[in-house]
Amino acid sequence: MKFRKSTIVIVCAIAAVLITLLYTCVASKNKSGGFGRKGQGAVKTTFSVKTQTAQVAVLHDYVEANGDISAANSVAVYPSIGGKIASTEVTLGSPVRKGDVVAKVDPSEPGSNYALSPVYAPISGSIVSTPLKIGTTVTTSSTITTIGDIANLQITAYIPERYVAALKNGLKAEITVEAYPGVVFAATVTHVSPVVDSTSRTKEIILAFDKNDQRINAGMFGKVKLYTYDYSGYITVPSDAIVTKSGKLYLYVAKDDGTAEQREIKEGNSVDGSFQILSGINPGEKIVVEGEQSLSDGSLIRDITNNINESSGVAVQENKTTGTADKTSETGNKKISGSN
Repeated sequence: MKFRKSTIVIVCAIAAVLITLLYTCVASKNKSGGFGRKGQGAVKTTFSVKTQTAQVAVLHDYVEANGDISAANSVAVYPSIGGKIASTEVTLGSPVRKGDVVAKVDPSEPGSNYALSPVYAPISGSIVSTPLKIGTTVTTSSTITTIGDIANLQITAYIPERYVAALKNGLKAEITVEAYPGVVFAATVTHVSPVVDSTSRTKEIILAFDKNDQRINAGMFGKVKLYTYDYSGYITVPSDAIVTKSGKLYLYVAKDDGTAEQREIKEGNSVDGSFQILSGINPGEKIVVEGEQSLSDGSLIRDITNNINESSGVAVQENKTTGTADKTSETGNKKISGSN
């Protein structure tokens, strides 16, 4: 009897241990999400993303260069006789009329005395180069000063040889000058040199300003943004939205069911960090442009495009796995340099 009672006690103890272990295992799985309520599977991570609607847009390719602003019509002033400059009647910027005296030359030589020879303005305009100083010896081929029509200004720029195939009259450009930061002056190409300079490997172009503006002065230095080609007919997206996997290019499309669909795409021309999409995306679809690096085909997503931080004016992207918020910004621009 004592043996039977001991056996029963041992069996009961083992059963109690097994029941405890089984309960602990089931509780652990329920807590970790191994078993969901009513047989549901594991909870998937939802990724916060930003999107933009796919639209057909035009990419404007361009070249940047430097240029000098000068009068569109200018004439060099020469004396009719050699000698020394006895006086100057004008200064830089002085307005003159055709026939006005701009300087006087003394043709006297040692042992002789001649009357001063006046130098006349050949055209009306303004003095655009500093006249030679009194006492300077000149000949009939010496330029005493230059007169130009400052009401009509132009800018001369030099474009590297690799871009000459795009050059032609009528191309549009934007001109900026250091004196007026942020102000853009429109100009149009009016002349393209027929030759390439063999030393600098550049081609000269001349642009006329579309409108007269008193803020622009002859002699200023300008920066030229010359538009060359327009790429149209395709959807454009920021380069940061494109994901590369195993040598192939993909975009993620936000679906109505709250998932992201991975699409293989083919890209075309690019300008300033924007790429043309030749295939794989249709106009009107929502493209994931931020947060795409964490996605895979079928990932659950939450579009926070319209969640704007009112105090700072920037979008806030919430990381569902960490609960933190990340500020996002627009795609940067990449420009084509027009310098050698």
